[in-house]
Amino acid sequence: MDRDPTIIPLFTAEEIARRVEELGAEIGEDYAGKNPLLVGVLKGAWMFLADITREITIPHQCDFIQVSSYGSGTESTGEVRFLTDLSTPIAGRHVILVEDIVDTGLTLSNLVNRLKEREPASVTICSLLDKPERRKTPIHIDYLGFTVPNKFVVGYGVDWNEKYRHLPYIGYLEF
Repeated sequence: MDRDPTIIPLFTAEEIARRVEELGAEIGEDYAGKNPLLVGVLKGAWMFLADITREITIPHQCDFIQVSSYGSGTESTGEVRFLTDLSTPIAGRHVILVEDIVDTGLTLSNLVNRLKEREPASVTICSLLDKPERRKTPIHIDYLGFTVPNKFVVGYGVDWNEKYRHLPYIGYLEF
C-alpha cells in the first residue's frame, strides 16, 4: 500500500497573508494609473491570484493561461505544453504574470517569450515562491513572496499529483 508523504510546514497561512498584502501594495504603487492585466498561470496560481487581486487597490483586470511541464511526477519534464490561452488581447498592456512557483525557469521563460510576441507594453513576474537552486535558465522575478529550499512544496494552490492544493499553508513533502 502506498502511503501519502508527510508535509513539513514552511509558511503559515498568516505569513502568506501578510506577504500577499505587501506584494499587493507594491504592485498598486508601481502600476498606479496603468490598469495592469494580471495573468494567473493555472492551475497553481489561482489561489494566490484571488488573494493578491483583493490587495491591489488600483484598477486592474485578471485573465488566465494554463501551461504544464510536470505531468504527474515531482520533476519538470522540460516540455512546456500550452493548454489554455488568454481571452484578453495584451498588445500595449502592462502584463503581470502571476505564478505559484519558479523552479527551473524553463516554463516561465517560454511563457514570457511567447507573450512578448504579442507586443505588450511590459511583462513582469509576480511569483509566490522561488526555488533558485533548481534554475536552468535565468528569470527575473519582480515581485516575490518567498524563497523555498530545493524540496517539493505544496499548499496554497500548489499541488503534487493534484493533491494538497487546498492547504492554507505551504509545506514540503517528505517521502
